[in-house]
Amino acid sequence: MYVPAAFKMDDADAIEHLRQRGFGLLVLPILDAPAASHVPFLVESKADGSHRIALHLARANKLHSQIGAGCNALLVCQGPDAYISPDWYGVPNQVPTWTYTSVHVTGTARVLSEVENLAHVDRLSAEFENRLLPKKPWTSNKMDNVRRSAMLNAIVSIAIDVNTIEAQKKLIQHKGEIEQRGAIAGLRARDDAGSQAIASMMEKSARQRFGG
Repeated sequence: MYVPAAFKMDDADAIEHLRQRGFGLLVLPILDAPAASHVPFLVESKADGSHRIALHLARANKLHSQIGAGCNALLVCQGPDAYISPDWYGVPNQVPTWTYTSVHVTGTARVLSEVENLAHVDRLSAEFENRLLPKKPWTSNKMDNVRRSAMLNAIVSIAIDVNTIEAQKKLIQHKGEIEQRGAIAGLRARDDAGSQAIASMMEKSARQRFGG
């Protein structure tokens, strides 16, 4: 991924972005054409500073058969995005742009054993159920044994040992305060979720740069 220096996210921010989003696009370099699937995932950080992505595919999705004991993989995790009109900047000679956040991780993917499926499902559900507190978290123990076994037989768990992280947060950080404030006001006038989310991120960035 091309990452201009002004927009580069450090690895710690990128990992946090992955944790918060938890959903991305798994891409494998199949010979005839790249293949991809949208997947929920977990980030597992180890004591040595390395990271592993844990995810699963439907067993009916033949993409897992391309992984086997190991293959190169790319996981793309995008955040909010929004269009910026040059009219919002309040200064002349500007051009349109698109603001967004994105993290790309590459690594070695491998299929986990079937006995690891339940542990993966429990960790994944616990992560996102905990975000719904004070609702009592769902657990796989709420399913009867027959239904739980059927669910586990229908998925294939996969781990990606992360080798590289490329990430950017394009929030027009290279622009001045007038342009930043104008773009934020333009985004706040929009009612779509992407514009509002990007506006919030830009406001945080502007406070760090300009105060107020």
